Amino acid sequence: MRQSHSSSSRLRPSLCRLSLHLAAAGLLGGGALTGWPAWAQSGAAIPVPPTPAPDPAASAPFGTLTATPSPDGPAQLTARRVTSVLDGESVAEGEVELRRGGLQLTADHLRYLQPSQLAIAQGHVFLRSQGDRYSGSAAQLHLDTNAGTVTEPTFFFGKTQAGGRASRIDFDNPQRLHAYDASYSSCRPEDGSEPDWVLRMDQLDLDFDKNEGRAQGAVLHFLGVPILAAPVMTFPATSAAKSGLLPPTISIDSRGGFSIAQPYYWRLAPNYDLTLGPIVSTRRDTALQGEFRYLLGPNDEGSIAAHYLPYDETIGRQRYSVEAEHYAAVGDGLHYEWSYQDASDDSYWKDFSGMLPSLTPRLLSQSFKASKQWQLDRGDVTLYAGVQGWRTLQDVDNPITVPYERAPQLGVHLNLGLPQGLDFSLETEANRFVLADRAAGDDRAEGSRVHAITSLSRRFDSGWGWFTPKASLNSASYSTDQPMANGRQHASRSIPTLSLDSGLRFERDVSWFGAGLSQTLEPRLHYVLTPYRDQSSLPTFDTAASDFNSMSIYQDNEFTGVDRVSDEHQVTLGATTRFIDDQSGIERLRFGAAQRFQFRDQRVTTSGTPSTKRASDLLLFASGQLTPAWSMDTLLQYNSDIHSSERTILSTRYHPGPFQTLSGTYRYARGSSEQFELGVQWPLYRGGGTGQSGSCHGTLYGVGRVNYSMKDQKVTDSVAGIEYDAGCWILRVVNKRQSTGQSETTQRWMIQLELTGLSSLGTNPLQVLKDNIPGYQLLRDDKTGAQSTSETP
Repeated sequence: MRQSHSSSSRLRPSLCRLSLHLAAAGLLGGGALTGWPAWAQSGAAIPVPPTPAPDPAASAPFGTLTATPSPDGPAQLTARRVTSVLDGESVAEGEVELRRGGLQLTADHLRYLQPSQLAIAQGHVFLRSQGDRYSGSAAQLHLDTNAGTVTEPTFFFGKTQAGGRASRIDFDNPQRLHAYDASYSSCRPEDGSEPDWVLRMDQLDLDFDKNEGRAQGAVLHFLGVPILAAPVMTFPATSAAKSGLLPPTISIDSRGGFSIAQPYYWRLAPNYDLTLGPIVSTRRDTALQGEFRYLLGPNDEGSIAAHYLPYDETIGRQRYSVEAEHYAAVGDGLHYEWSYQDASDDSYWKDFSGMLPSLTPRLLSQSFKASKQWQLDRGDVTLYAGVQGWRTLQDVDNPITVPYERAPQLGVHLNLGLPQGLDFSLETEANRFVLADRAAGDDRAEGSRVHAITSLSRRFDSGWGWFTPKASLNSASYSTDQPMANGRQHASRSIPTLSLDSGLRFERDVSWFGAGLSQTLEPRLHYVLTPYRDQSSLPTFDTAASDFNSMSIYQDNEFTGVDRVSDEHQVTLGATTRFIDDQSGIERLRFGAAQRFQFRDQRVTTSGTPSTKRASDLLLFASGQLTPAWSMDTLLQYNSDIHSSERTILSTRYHPGPFQTLSGTYRYARGSSEQFELGVQWPLYRGGGTGQSGSCHGTLYGVGRVNYSMKDQKVTDSVAGIEYDAGCWILRVVNKRQSTGQSETTQRWMIQLELTGLSSLGTNPLQVLKDNIPGYQLLRDDKTGAQSTSETP
């Protein structure tokens, strides 16, 4: 703030602006005073020489300081008075302001000693550069070397939205510094009280060239209580990774008890690193966990993770798991990827649920795939190969059916655009199918299969309607190790299919509560003719029934995979209407209905028994975003024979604003399951003020998801917890409950304290929350951490 000046015998001119060409550009450019990432260090403060009396002959109300022109352009100086001595000293007094580029320096008094190129600022010193701010009682800078010191500085970093105080900061080039008696926090109490969290250090050394940070006598205080201390602490000085200890991770679960892990990070090279550390458990003894990551090139990366417990005290033997994956897209259409998961025993997924995160925790993938694509004049051709294995974790009381392994898989896929608008497609594969880890009583045959699926189609589209005739042929040859149902070990079949797919498009303008909408009406007719071929004796290596939904009802085949082709002489009739907002383009509502009609009995069905029904179940579906906050999605499969629903899915979501989401889903399948799922992220309490010093001024959120089985009358799995955002720190407490059998569950507690601008302590539950809660939003952005949900300014 500008200060008023009393009258004196000296001339009191208005503020003046002088162009200065300073010899050392580092002071005013991106050098020593650009923020934390550009500090440097030196051993001691530079002594301030006494101010000599100015030469009256050289003094003037407006002085001009000239030096060697800077490569970064001129600086501008504003002051009440500037006096100078030729080849000696220049003094600026009263409301001194020095600007250059994005840097601003203000002080009450500024001296520049030209022989030593030393600038000395005193009284209300303030520095601002690229969003970073520094203020102190005095500052000294050698303009030729950028060495200097700031006395009693207060600092704030724009990138981390955090800052602190120190008794002195010394720097001797733009990339190194010493800070003494320093404190650091992202909390900014307005009343001068103690921040909620603060890191205090006797001495802080930073070397940005080497990416090395070192803190001596470091103690982390949270709500006035010291929670972490270290005589010497090393850390990266920039956003780049650096070798060193990572924060400890604490885990609590119902099967393993309390455990703590202390990982160490090795930055082995710019393109690969290693994280390794022990895990001490109250029930299981000490284990070792590690992860190796590597980057071989752009889009060519992978990782290998392992967990090893030499002796599990709960069962009296060793336990381990391995997880590795790699993905590469190395150019010229070449792609390859592989993944490998393995565990020591069938109960591993229950006892260590956090070690092998997977949507199928009892079915661990072991696969390799590679493909090469070539572009042709009128299409493309892809050659691919791979193997797919499985490690199945069986349960005697609840066994699962082991899927076939492919060892190997070889294939070619061809797409061609022919004259007259014809499209040709060919897929041919050779597979060897084997079974491993099969359950007792599983007598399915192993064997080989070669298949080819070809199709020829032509699409006609006039805007108001479209029509696509298509002819296809599904051929397959089998060779099994054990006799098939008919006693043979070799068989082949070819099944042709003819289909006609057509639709119309109608549109009109309508109004809904004063809003302009476009309503479409899109009737569709799909006809398919497939002759009957007896396939009952053939194995089913990769075939399953298609889900019955608004997409699959228009497919030519009721099965997925190759081994089964349903005989069809049917037509599918359906229609969809959509309401589209004219201004935003958002689809406000969609309604649809579809039904299949058979012209003859169907002998190859998903149920395995012939069907004499002439009409399939009626499929009704609707979805939309009714308002900016409300959205819904429904599906009903209605059986007209019993006048009841075969399957129902009802879901809705309410999202009125950021970090506010409430969703509910009801799922019903006749004779199978009936479940209700509720997900939520919602503020439970909003405080005011600055969120400091133990007062509840932040925002408390409830988060969770619960899946309740109405058939079994129990909660099958759930996630429940709270998040408290105080502005400068976030506390997360989350419990995950998972069913691992008919009458057993596993519970896991995840507790994390995130200190904004510093680090996080504890077990990170964010991935669990994102995977389980529809619409969940992070309270902080993953990359910047800048987004805040509290009321703190």
